[in-house]
Amino acid sequence: MTEIIADIAPFQSRVVMRRDGELKEYFVSRKGAEPIVGNIYKGKVENIVKGMQAAFVDIGLGRNAFLYAGDILPDKRDFEFAGQSEQISDSLKKSSIKELVKQGQEIIVQVLKEAAGTKGARVTTNISLPGKNLVLMPTVSYVGVSRRISDETERSRLKELIDGMRKPEHGYIVRTAAAYQDAEKFRAEMDYLERKWENIRLRARQQKAPSALHREGSLIMTTLRDYFSADVDKFIINDRASYEQAVDTARFSSPELADRIEYFDKSSDIFSYYNLNGKLNRLLERRVWLDSGAYLVIDQTEALTVIDVNTGKFTGDNRLEDTILETNLEAAGEIARQLRLRGIGGIIIIDFIDMDRDEHRARVKRALEDAVREDKVKTNIVGFTGLGLMEMTRKKVRNNIKSIMQTACPYCAGSGSVLNNISVVHKLRGELGRMFENTDVGCVLLMVHPDIESELLGGEFPVDSFLYGDRQIYILSDPSRHIEDIGIHAVTRKEISEKYREAVRFC
Repeated sequence: MTEIIADIAPFQSRVVMRRDGELKEYFVSRKGAEPIVGNIYKGKVENIVKGMQAAFVDIGLGRNAFLYAGDILPDKRDFEFAGQSEQISDSLKKSSIKELVKQGQEIIVQVLKEAAGTKGARVTTNISLPGKNLVLMPTVSYVGVSRRISDETERSRLKELIDGMRKPEHGYIVRTAAAYQDAEKFRAEMDYLERKWENIRLRARQQKAPSALHREGSLIMTTLRDYFSADVDKFIINDRASYEQAVDTARFSSPELADRIEYFDKSSDIFSYYNLNGKLNRLLERRVWLDSGAYLVIDQTEALTVIDVNTGKFTGDNRLEDTILETNLEAAGEIARQLRLRGIGGIIIIDFIDMDRDEHRARVKRALEDAVREDKVKTNIVGFTGLGLMEMTRKKVRNNIKSIMQTACPYCAGSGSVLNNISVVHKLRGELGRMFENTDVGCVLLMVHPDIESELLGGEFPVDSFLYGDRQIYILSDPSRHIEDIGIHAVTRKEISEKYREAVRFC
């Protein structure tokens, strides 16, 4: 059974798709930080960087958006177009960015990629308005068919059908969900998308740049459009208004599915009711255990994501090379699932357990390719490098779950590491020595974490080694103190006896 379960709260919306109890997709949207991919803006070209073949466009979001020359061209990587489209693209590729846009020019752009860190959003001038079965592309005049539709007869039928129905100046992409649908359903959707485009054009004429012309729908609406299909048995929503909106929309776009939408009317937390919270919390962990006892370690950095495969508790019943192959094949399927659930995009490097045989590496590569086929996000398996690492890419279309749900640790500043105890003691020794060299203070209070106190008492560098002359040193530990934080205070003996009675003198 395939279910979509939606938790709609005042400040956060979450949607889970699961099949036979296993998580397949997970989306989070927070109020005030909603995704902007798919939004359309009227922007103004602020400056052009010829060396980067790019322009920066003010779309009213604080940071200027990035428009690459390649994003002024039709993107046909997921679809097949007529040959004439290729010729036009080839001619445009030879153009300089300064020939394509001008500084101060007002243009209509659509967000391709969310802003991240210090980088602004990435935008394109190739507008696309997605429906359930079709995508209107008003800036081209050709018909493309999703490569996921593998039946050549059906591909030809769809292309001829849409080509005969469309306006000459508009292009269309036929989505995977359109396979074996009839013309009547396409006509209604075409009319809807073309009205939407006309409204966007009208707002563009009336509004000054920068301004928003179109925003993608709520998480419920985009899920309904992109994931609610005939193979979904239930769509369960815990918010009455969202439920009614979903039913009304489904009655127009997919009337045969409308009765599969259910309202969750219980007072309990919907994700707790369906036992989802524990599984979702584990999506934030580095280590992912596999059913066999092997495990993955997933590390996300700014540049790329690295995934390490380990046999863990899995020893297998056969030869070592068979155990390694079984582990890697199981890992390939789980890696594809984790990438979808965590929303990880960009460059991904996988360190599978070393395999000696070429046919084993080929099987693992095929397993990974098969596993990513159900991913709606563009994914490319490059293959094994000379060092035996698997290279792949996954298009960044939304912020990953880690960036939405977590922030950099204030304790380690996001590094994941702190100085060890001996390093902190070395640091303390240096600061204490400088203090004694430059002052004649006779009594010192050290305020440290309890682990540092233990290191001073019984570690490699006991407090006696800090002794300078007849100076007295006291230590006061505080478990709430950062382990790297050292307090060195000149005090009087009277202060020790009155204010710091818990401090212990060691020398």
